[in-house]
Amino acid sequence: MTTETPEIVWGIDGARLVIKLGDITKEAVDAIVNAANQTLLGGGGVDGAIHRAAGPQLLEACRALPEVRPGVRCPTGEARITPGFNLPARFVIHTVGPVYRDPARSAPLLAAAYRSSLELAVEHGLKSIAFPAISCGAYRYPLDQAAEIALRTVIDFLRERDQLEEVRFVLFTPATYRAWERALRKLQGEAGKGTLAPGSTGT
Repeated sequence: MTTETPEIVWGIDGARLVIKLGDITKEAVDAIVNAANQTLLGGGGVDGAIHRAAGPQLLEACRALPEVRPGVRCPTGEARITPGFNLPARFVIHTVGPVYRDPARSAPLLAAAYRSSLELAVEHGLKSIAFPAISCGAYRYPLDQAAEIALRTVIDFLRERDQLEEVRFVLFTPATYRAWERALRKLQGEAGKGTLAPGSTGT
């Protein structure tokens, strides 16, 4: 990690919220989240990277998940779980974010993708989870809007539920990291709880 991209840590009701620049396939957490498509059969970006790192067993596990309608194993805003196979993470939670259209239609679906992933982690007794920037690649969700939705959804969940110990955002580009940092500063200004871990970030 360079000095320009420090790891940011925020304590929220006994849990840790972490924002960092990095490669999500290398995260040793209970589950990493895959920004998948509705087929769950792999794709580009983080989806392809996770499948490559996990090995071919991940594709077979995804194929085994039932279709809810032809060609759709996971509708937009929902989540599914598989083992992590060759990944450091024990599990992969696959979720489908929206293709960006406008805030009114896209924001509820993006929030649902994050919340569904968190709910699935809790259902399986997991304690740590790492997210990428869902919908911010080929689906073209504006970074600043996506960051605020992602962080607000996670923060609200951590305040409502006490099962998770750590939620990480592992962001692949400096521009995405900076968007998440800006959004966190905004939400910290609104927050009535939570403190920034000493020495974890600069201004």
